[in-house]
Amino acid sequence: MSFMAYPPPRYGGKTGLVNARYRPADTDPDLVSGGADGGVTGASRSQRTHYLATGAGTGGEFGLYRIDMPPLGRGPRTHFHRTISESFFILSGTVNLFDGERWIDATPGDFLYVPIGGLHAFHNSTDEPASLLLLFAPGAPREGYFEGVTADLADMSEQEREEFFLLHDNHWVDD
Repeated sequence: MSFMAYPPPRYGGKTGLVNARYRPADTDPDLVSGGADGGVTGASRSQRTHYLATGAGTGGEFGLYRIDMPPLGRGPRTHFHRTISESFFILSGTVNLFDGERWIDATPGDFLYVPIGGLHAFHNSTDEPASLLLLFAPGAPREGYFEGVTADLADMSEQEREEFFLLHDNHWVDD
């Protein structure tokens, strides 16, 4: 059996460090996007994004985010990244994942890895909320993307939107 080699050491100490970071599950989301209710009685139509581990916080190793999607919550259409891979792990509900060839109804425990350059998309087409983990490697500054998509896109010109997506390594393809 063949194994990959470990990367070169980045810590040379002999006693270890006290530098772990803990984030309780009930921590408020870092970003709330979308409108209220949206016609679904008694349901929140807001997407909540939790910055569990940012690229800055991991020294660029990875970024980990929890996305809580409302019923019928839209995600990004088909796209790819030139500099980062993206992985999806479903925590609850059903999330529709596109793997470049087909749509998959992913449920809790399902995992999808999208290598650099891989086509992908996701959304929640059900009447129930869903939650998933997104892992980006290496740890690009995705917070600027999440916050810009939420707040700024409607006010941007077409050229500004194109520059924004290129800055954040989102390359859209026709569906």
